[in-house]
Amino acid sequence: MPWEPFAMSCHRVLLAIALASSAIAPAGAYDFGRQPSAAEIKLWDIDVRPDGVGLPVGSGSVAHGKTVYEANCSACHGERGVGGIKERLVGGQGSLATSMPIKTVGSYWPYATTLYDYIRRAMPYQAPGTLSDDDTYAVAAYILSLNGILPADAKLDQATLPKIRMPNRDGFVPDREFSDVRPAR
Repeated sequence: MPWEPFAMSCHRVLLAIALASSAIAPAGAYDFGRQPSAAEIKLWDIDVRPDGVGLPVGSGSVAHGKTVYEANCSACHGERGVGGIKERLVGGQGSLATSMPIKTVGSYWPYATTLYDYIRRAMPYQAPGTLSDDDTYAVAAYILSLNGILPADAKLDQATLPKIRMPNRDGFVPDREFSDVRPAR
């Protein structure tokens, strides 16, 4: 259509103006918001790295994880991590190289710490971030156990979780700029 090139040109011009004005405006020029306190920043500084840096103190067993999962997760992800209205969490090992890959925690995710981090931030769906650290470790342990990665009597904590070797650990190639990241001391 003849108007599409014009619309794209307008879009580019508006984007350039927005970028230029944001680079020109001095900090605080809009008198909007405030500098967060150290305590407020700490509340949001909850990321967990693959090496375990950022994991909180706490622990959880597979048995306790089953109880927490049934109360908070099974409605969406199904009983035992399969068959719910949301993504399946279990199975799919060996399927990634097929024409019908099944991406689950057990078949696709490269780090067990990512599971903890995701559950902590985003689950349960109806009330994200409400699980305690111990409950989050427990749910992660239960899901890893359902995938055959942990035994049924396992317990996870900040020391054991990063040591778990996920089945697809070597299925990802990190970007070069991240390969020089060193663990915090």
